[in-house]
Amino acid sequence: MNHDTKHMYDLCKNHMHSYVLAQTTDGSQFDGIITGLDDEYVYFAVPLDSNESHEQGYNDMRQFGYGYPGYGYPGYGFPGYGFGRPRRRFRRFVLPLAALAALSILPWY
Repeated sequence: MNHDTKHMYDLCKNHMHSYVLAQTTDGSQFDGIITGLDDEYVYFAVPLDSNESHEQGYNDMRQFGYGYPGYGYPGYGFPGYGFGRPRRRFRRFVLPLAALAALSILPWY
């Protein structure tokens, strides 16, 4: 592990389970929660945008047959009404430590 990677490892370890803004070596940025870390990778929970979370809810409804004629009763069985799984709010993102250039702590609000 080179000096830069060791520095990023220590930074991630100190901010485990924190909401951060990460910048990669190619200049792209994303926000997420650091959920895990090993010698090669850092693991994030990245918030889904509204389109992704809507798709997830639709896929859950299709998977369990909700919202189709002949399945359940109208108004019942949809996520958030006592049946089915709640929609996912985050997706997992794995990034090589060597690709991480900067990390900034973000407020939760």
